[in-house]
Amino acid sequence: MSNTTGKTYDWNLLKRIFAYARPYKKMFFWSVFLTITIAALAPIRPFLIQHIIDDYVVFNDYNGLINMSIILVIVLVIHTVIQYYHTFLTNSLGQSVIKDLRKDVFNHVTKLRLKYFDKTPIGQLITRTVSDLETIADIFSEGLIVIIGDILQLVAVIGFMFYIDWRLTLIVLLPMPLLIIATYIFKEAIKSAFQDVRTQVAKLNTFLQEHISGIAIIQYFAREEQEFKKFRTINAEHRDAHIRSNWYYSIFFPVVEIISALSIGLLVWYGSVRILGEQIQPGVIFSFIMYVYMLFRPIRELADKFNTLQMGMVGAERIFSVIDTDEETPNTGTLAPARLNGNIVFDKVWFSYKQDDSEISEEEWILRDISFEVKKGETLALVGATGAGKSSIINILNRFYEISKGQVSVDDADIRDYELSFLRSNIATVLQDVFLFSDTIANNISLKNQNISRAQIIEASKLVGAHHFISQLPGGYDYQVQERGNSLSTGQAQLISFIRALVYDPAILVLDEATSSVDTETEQLIQQAIEKLMKGRTSIVIAHRLSTIQKADRIIVLDHGRIMETGTHQELLHQNGMYKNLYDLQFNSEGISN
Repeated sequence: MSNTTGKTYDWNLLKRIFAYARPYKKMFFWSVFLTITIAALAPIRPFLIQHIIDDYVVFNDYNGLINMSIILVIVLVIHTVIQYYHTFLTNSLGQSVIKDLRKDVFNHVTKLRLKYFDKTPIGQLITRTVSDLETIADIFSEGLIVIIGDILQLVAVIGFMFYIDWRLTLIVLLPMPLLIIATYIFKEAIKSAFQDVRTQVAKLNTFLQEHISGIAIIQYFAREEQEFKKFRTINAEHRDAHIRSNWYYSIFFPVVEIISALSIGLLVWYGSVRILGEQIQPGVIFSFIMYVYMLFRPIRELADKFNTLQMGMVGAERIFSVIDTDEETPNTGTLAPARLNGNIVFDKVWFSYKQDDSEISEEEWILRDISFEVKKGETLALVGATGAGKSSIINILNRFYEISKGQVSVDDADIRDYELSFLRSNIATVLQDVFLFSDTIANNISLKNQNISRAQIIEASKLVGAHHFISQLPGGYDYQVQERGNSLSTGQAQLISFIRALVYDPAILVLDEATSSVDTETEQLIQQAIEKLMKGRTSIVIAHRLSTIQKADRIIVLDHGRIMETGTHQELLHQNGMYKNLYDLQFNSEGISN
């Protein structure tokens, strides 16, 4: 995923962002209306103060002074109330938009193929869906709407100034070209700095996500000090990026103050000459001083707000690059029968992670001309060294990856003809590395499926043989599992994954190294659970321990993506080939260890 730079004036991108504001158009139009109202009210206060001084203070008119002061207070209260609702509405609008955007991003990400996650750091995706989205909210709360308001305020203020005294206005505006040049230079410099900040934030998030997830590996290999040094470097780069952006502010704001002081100096000099010549009254100078601050404050902040808009555009471009990622599994199938029988056929299947056949070299084929059939209720075991293609077969069956050539059928229909969620809901996969969410035992089993009752969960747990240990946990089925199931043993987590598969009542069961990480005693309990789970179901089993697959109806031996041998356990032993070698190696290894 590239680090895009964005365009401040990419109107197509802005239109796409504001399309998300359509459900909140009432809130949007009120925000715009209040923005215009604030701009219109802003120059009224100095105008009223000018008249208070020139018409009432100079002539000692106390009654007029009190009346005008009341009017001024009313204007201030109205302005404050409108400003409150404006800030509230623009922030609410921004948060509402990113709420919907975040839903779209998450919904899209959960449908992407595994291939996308193979090449995209998770930390980068987290940055996209959290901090990058927040920059889009700023487009509404501090960006485009506020920029329009500031520009309208500038027009209104300058209009009032010319109305009051055009000569004095021209004198005040003399230093303005210097401010415009300084603002442009600052805008370009801070844009680059902010882009660097976003890049460093993504790097920091990616590093933290990977290293916190892999903390056990770091500690196992005593890499704490080395990884800390890497983190210190990334953290320093993150700090430096922020310091650079702050440095530009520390230069720009004093420059603006100097130019502002120059403008006020010219105002006081020329205004004093005009007062002495009795051409204007003192109140005009007082109001013009206020107008100068009203001019310079928005111009000073416009550069910052343009960069807020710029960062929102950068964030939007990154977010939409995720949403526009065309790596969803095509879901054009419509088949969804009441129940699958579970007859599986792989017919001359070729698979590579590359999609263009013409660009695939011989060594890039993961599966080569794979053909086999598993009938309803049969158990097929897949055996082979790491990288032989065993896991690729089950990933293809679930349509996590699309095949390059050939056909995969279930019940005489191409798997692409089935509605995707229906197909996957009928294939339960139990992996070696069980993932449990930070939630209750019951929710980890049902995955919050409202169609699965607590009674079904308990019944399945008893059938698998896990009810006893779950009942002993504090809270039983409401026991809160820690992140990734760290509060449970490997065997307990594995049993929960079996219960999860059982309550979904799949037609096809896939066991991927489901017993390779547990001790012998736990394995016996799991084997009993497997037998109950496999009963009446089509099953595909991947196992390194050959003792666990001896009862399989058929065993396929894979090597470098090709089927080398096929048969029952006894048939393969009599063939005296690869399976026999694997069996002898494992038997001797277990014999020596015993």
